[in-house]
Amino acid sequence: MKLTHCLGLAALALPLVIAAGAPAQAETIRIGVMLPFSGPNADLGHQADKAFDLYVKLHAKDIAPHTVEIIKRDEGPPSGANAKAVGTEMMVNDKVKILTGVTFSPSAIVLAPVVTQAKVPMVIANAGTAWITNLSPYIVRLSHSMWHAAHPMGAYAAKNGCKTAAVAYTDFPPGKDSTEAFQTGYEQAGGKVTLSVPLGSPVQVPDFTPYFQRIKDAKPDCLYVFVPGGAHAAGMVKAYGELGMRKAGIKLIGTADIIPDNKLQEMGDAAIGTIVTGHYSADLVNAQNTAFLKAWFEAYGKDAEPPDSQSAAAWDSMHIIFDTIKKLNGDLSDGLKVVEAMKGWSISGPRGSVSIDRETRDIIQDENAFEVIRKPDGRLGVKVLATTKQVKDECKVLKIGRCGS
Repeated sequence: MKLTHCLGLAALALPLVIAAGAPAQAETIRIGVMLPFSGPNADLGHQADKAFDLYVKLHAKDIAPHTVEIIKRDEGPPSGANAKAVGTEMMVNDKVKILTGVTFSPSAIVLAPVVTQAKVPMVIANAGTAWITNLSPYIVRLSHSMWHAAHPMGAYAAKNGCKTAAVAYTDFPPGKDSTEAFQTGYEQAGGKVTLSVPLGSPVQVPDFTPYFQRIKDAKPDCLYVFVPGGAHAAGMVKAYGELGMRKAGIKLIGTADIIPDNKLQEMGDAAIGTIVTGHYSADLVNAQNTAFLKAWFEAYGKDAEPPDSQSAAAWDSMHIIFDTIKKLNGDLSDGLKVVEAMKGWSISGPRGSVSIDRETRDIIQDENAFEVIRKPDGRLGVKVLATTKQVKDECKVLKIGRCGS
């Protein structure tokens, strides 16, 4: 699938260009957006895509006289099987100056040597395996490392009633990364992991019942789960509810991937009481998120699915791209110079204050402990229980495994 959009206000801004001493000829910058537009994970792609489109629509004038041409391609399955071919085509044939999107960690992993060879920056808007940014000097991440949310979740759980925990995870790099991060933080704070259960691959949504029955029989205080959001999260919470695990005294915990805003309502009462850590919820209260939500529902309708963490990270990803275009006055010909311009970037966005770590090229952001509640209007939502301020990727701080390379 190939979609292109060309946006900008070059003609209207010409007097400003001359006044500022900028080049007389405006640049058209091609940006490649790679997201899953098909298959069981397409909802993840569409949530990010809406945020990309909305940011470009509202901020095209900010980069005048320059314009952007957005080229969209289907990322394909979470195995990363299509990503190398898709990314290569955009860089070689379409001549994109920046590649963004990249929902799945396997996609980012196979693309790392490709962007290095092509000298094209890759701004990751989701893929969360911690050591991805170590694979290429051309990678900048605006979403999260699995450690951003999972490590503080471990400490929070151990200090708030979870003396024992089972972990269950979708069996691919970010799932393993997330559970290692949780277990590290959890055991540092005095907790004990009593059972670890792989939940199959991310390609198809499994029947979670037999996995969860085994966990229910083990009787841990808490169940920490990582699944790749979307339909996986809805199916997982359904199984948790149908097996009566909360009534059995097993609290469901995890990262915000397991309660995506666009799937939360269909989860029903089974989700109530779930505690997660994450950088974004549509219920987060700050001025930037209020403006973001207003623009979102004006653009997509009052009954549209709300933005989620995918959307917030995509919004900020396009923000840093636009700010870099302005900073370099449209000249993105030198990929390392583009990356250098992004280091240390900081803004207040829908998820609060975020910045790019100059050393790791990874995000620094607040991580909130959220509890799922039934709001006064009858809809499900979250309330903030605690906030860990300006969290770095602890995997790189501690130099664990491939994070230390």
